Amino acid sequence: MEQILKVQINTITFVLMRYVLLFFVLTCFTVKAQVMHCGYDFTSYIVLDVHEAGKKENIKNLRITVIDSLGREVLNINNLYSFTNANKPLVFSSNYRIGDDNKHLPEGTIAKKERWFFPFAKDNYLLSVANTFPADNFRIKIEDIDGKENGGKFKTATIPLYSYNMYILCSNETQQAAVKFGRKMNKPIDVVLEKE
Repeated sequence: MEQILKVQINTITFVLMRYVLLFFVLTCFTVKAQVMHCGYDFTSYIVLDVHEAGKKENIKNLRITVIDSLGREVLNINNLYSFTNANKPLVFSSNYRIGDDNKHLPEGTIAKKERWFFPFAKDNYLLSVANTFPADNFRIKIEDIDGKENGGKFKTATIPLYSYNMYILCSNETQQAAVKFGRKMNKPIDVVLEKE
């Protein structure tokens, strides 16, 4: 009887150790998956390099919006298209420099550790959108509202959007290898404006 009891205890101990080991392995994989999180998960960016023909400098103070096929501004109803600015039009903003304290640097100010807030966008316009944003359904409208600050007013331009225009910042090596032979990903849309 004592022999049978020892065999049963050894069997139970063996089964328990297997479950403890399985739990430990699963916990390790779960922790590793959480560490590999990307700060841009679920978010993409559309970046525009807007300049005059023959010049490299970005044209400042433009109003750039996403419009539908009828020319109406697209509203971000309940954060459907972007995780910011709910129930407002999708409007591009200018990237800006930050200083030593990680705060916005006013124009003309110099700091020791001066850098772009969005380093991938440099001196360009950008818009944060969800990865599910249906870019192929929309266009971009670029307007020079003021006209005085840029040394003359620029003509309004409308350009189509495509899904490959979106910056996918959280990608793995397989995705990057797949685009080596096609159009380069994460490249600003080059927009050349003409003066009126």
